[in-house]
Amino acid sequence: MVKLKTDENIAAMREAGRVVARALAAARKAAVPGVPATALDRAAREVLAEAGADSPFLGYRPDWAPTPFPAVVCVSVNDAIVHGVPDGTPLADGDLVSLDCGALLGGWAGDSAVSFTVGRGRPEDTRLIAAAEEAMAAGIAAARVGNRIGDIAHAIGTVCRKAGYGVPDGFGGHGIGRAMHEDPGVPNEGRPGRGMRLRHGMVLAIEPMLLAGGDDGYYTARDGWTMRTLDGSRAAHAEHTVAITDAGPRVLTAP
Repeated sequence: MVKLKTDENIAAMREAGRVVARALAAARKAAVPGVPATALDRAAREVLAEAGADSPFLGYRPDWAPTPFPAVVCVSVNDAIVHGVPDGTPLADGDLVSLDCGALLGGWAGDSAVSFTVGRGRPEDTRLIAAAEEAMAAGIAAARVGNRIGDIAHAIGTVCRKAGYGVPDGFGGHGIGRAMHEDPGVPNEGRPGRGMRLRHGMVLAIEPMLLAGGDDGYYTARDGWTMRTLDGSRAAHAEHTVAITDAGPRVLTAP
């Protein structure tokens, strides 16, 4: 069931979104060559603690997960698409990192992700990241009252496929509010004019995931969490929490 938010609810979610933006910025700043991924998690934890916010990631365990998630950020490196578990492996110059972070503040959730390269980036990674951000922007632009979920999905998928990138089947965005994951699901590919009609007060996490090799295949790593590209190519992930309002889409996790 989709839960519509009042304008006051959306304002509260914006405050949670600001915390997420600060946590991502701190984790990204910590991402330098030679630093372990766990240092990025520590940086994000400090921001959440200072804001008095909780993490919807820490301890999260959906039905398919073998263990609760042990961190407040997902750190997905190179061929990892999403759900990367931060460990002690040092980041290397040129690594492509996707950070995904959430916050719970005052009973409301925010969720956002960003991709970047550590140190000197490769041109092909720069193009991949730019396409992920372009796909997210296209999805946000389609998140308007009167449109449908399929319009968002079609906008995202069109950018991804036109650029020649793969789109992992079964992964996409979601509703968000009191909980990190709510109805409806938001696919990253679909047909325009189909699906639920968008209304004022809906809040969605819009999050394209692009696979550089053009293949859609992926597998679950031995940790039971990290999703990796089947062909070993790199991946990028971009996400914002977006409120659908009569005045147009409002990004709640912008810095």
